[in-house]
Amino acid sequence: MASVLQCMNCGQRYPVSSVIFACEVCNGLLDVTHDLNALRSTVTRQLFDSRLGSLEPPYNSGVWRFKELIYPDVDPALIVSRPEGNTNLYSVPQLAEWAGVDTLFLKHEGENPTGSFKDRGMTGGLTQARALGMKRVACASTGNTSASLAAYAAFAGIEGIVLFQNKHVALGKLSQALAYGATCIAIDADFDRNLQLVREVATEFGIYVLNSVNPFRLEGQKSIMFELLQQLRWQVPDWIVCPGGNLGNSSAFGKALHEAYELGLIDRMPRLAIIQAEGANPLYRSYQNGFERFEPVRADTVATAIKIGNPVNYPKAVRALQWTNGVVEQVSDQEIMEAKALIDARGIGCEPASACSLAGVRKLVDQGVIKRGESVVGILTGHLLKDPDATLGYHRNTLPGIAGTHRNVIHEASPTFDSLAEILSSTVTA
Repeated sequence: MASVLQCMNCGQRYPVSSVIFACEVCNGLLDVTHDLNALRSTVTRQLFDSRLGSLEPPYNSGVWRFKELIYPDVDPALIVSRPEGNTNLYSVPQLAEWAGVDTLFLKHEGENPTGSFKDRGMTGGLTQARALGMKRVACASTGNTSASLAAYAAFAGIEGIVLFQNKHVALGKLSQALAYGATCIAIDADFDRNLQLVREVATEFGIYVLNSVNPFRLEGQKSIMFELLQQLRWQVPDWIVCPGGNLGNSSAFGKALHEAYELGLIDRMPRLAIIQAEGANPLYRSYQNGFERFEPVRADTVATAIKIGNPVNYPKAVRALQWTNGVVEQVSDQEIMEAKALIDARGIGCEPASACSLAGVRKLVDQGVIKRGESVVGILTGHLLKDPDATLGYHRNTLPGIAGTHRNVIHEASPTFDSLAEILSSTVTA
């Protein structure tokens, strides 16, 4: 049986050729559902390992290497790939010690073509747009989605349209959308309202929506988990820790792990920890009441990539937490920027939202939720240069309400040998 679109609430099914983003019966979120029974005989660790290092498309992509679990029936000629994925998994013993665990890895999705994990989802979404014959694609964005959509749409020869809020957009992200030639529209509204608007205009103008409400986006993002497991030689870590904004990644992670377990690629499920910023924490608040109530919040955080108060993928994130016996925690902007400074100083670097992973690990260790002897993988979602203003503001100690406790101070010197010598003598380290 071919893959289908299936409502996660009522189970209603639709062909993958349907241009819909919610169930027409109950308005529930849609999954791309694959026939796992049919895949059992072909999907193996050996299959995916045999494609490592491939120079030929589509398997040179860290997404399409796992094609059978992403979009098994799509014609390879339709795939829009730069390629993406194949991001590094870093062992970081110094950061592990700071966080309070023995074993910590950081998987850096900022190493994707446009500098964030969104490229993994966008290759899935643009491939489906091409399969459907769509001529225009659009998204609402806090920044990273717009950069990715603009690049992949340009690469595919399709018009890209992005809706921004008209303030608090990191320039590193806005500049990408402009450079790649997307139609950029600044709106006096937050992300949540812009997402409503993009869905409304898409229906009227025949535009394909590429926010994470699009289930083909999440299929691409599942590959983060498949690749991570492969990099660990299919040995399952105890914990996977990730930032939570619109909750597309955490939703995709849960689905990927569930499928990997059902297919026998792994023999146990890791636990998932979703970390939100205190100023954008609706999932955390709902977790605190046992998911009995969900209330949107007015988002406000230095971590602009997760500055989302009404995450569209909330139900899928809850499902992911249930599948993985997961937890939700929140961290302050101060904790985020301190963790970011430490990641940056190791020569790895990330945007503020990414640092929720490390800050969250430390907090969960302090609470006794994560044990020192447990193995942990944190997901870094975006590149350091996505938000240079936040980095400069931290080290200049000019971010409102945030103290630069791990600052790298910019020295000033007159154009003389003595002035330089004085500075260099004071910065000598053992």
